[in-house]
Amino acid sequence: MNVSQEPPRKEAPWMAGIRAAKANIVPALIVQAVMLTVVLLYYFYPPTRDLLDQLAQVKERMGYGYSALAAVIAGGFVPEIMRIIVFQKGKVIRQNFANLLFTVPFWGFSGVVVDLFYRFQEQWFGAEVTVGVVVAKVLVDQFVFNPFWAAPTGAWGYDLKNSGYNFKGIGRFFTLKYYRDVIVPILFATWGVWIPLVAIVYSLPSLLQIPLFALALAMWVMLFTWINEARMEEK
Repeated sequence: MNVSQEPPRKEAPWMAGIRAAKANIVPALIVQAVMLTVVLLYYFYPPTRDLLDQLAQVKERMGYGYSALAAVIAGGFVPEIMRIIVFQKGKVIRQNFANLLFTVPFWGFSGVVVDLFYRFQEQWFGAEVTVGVVVAKVLVDQFVFNPFWAAPTGAWGYDLKNSGYNFKGIGRFFTLKYYRDVIVPILFATWGVWIPLVAIVYSLPSLLQIPLFALALAMWVMLFTWINEARMEEK
């Protein structure tokens, strides 16, 4: 007797993101704990406040240049140096330079965009550090800016890089299928990490938000790089 079998159901896109979030929960908690410690030290330990206030003055003088440089170091150079030291045993290869040719402009531009977005947030909601202001900024950050800009541009950029900058078929980036299959999992994977992180970032004065964002980005990218490289070695 033939028994018909239903084809296996395709996994919902958000389930991949939830799995990724669960897999990265330990590094996420580490980054969040470090960031929370920095904020607490700023408010309750005067030497830390003095040090961070000096950093804020540097940010004020450099403006968008600081944001671009900080993001390039955090998202570009830090993970590449880590890759060379830990996974390539100190050996520099051509691929490292190829990676930087992408990550330097990508993260430099991203840093400027984030700085501009933070400035808009301040105009919309104010610079006061209150529960209402912080909550409003977090909601717009993670449920408007992230799904409509940060997650899509990140996915497009890295997919284009990984395809060898092949622009053929780039139209798929702007389809609902691509958003559902690629971007939705990214959103679910990052919300668990970045919702607490941006809440911490917005709990500091405006001039310290980009430096703290860069610190969070550097730590997260280092841990993310470690996880990915370790998984590739296992394969």
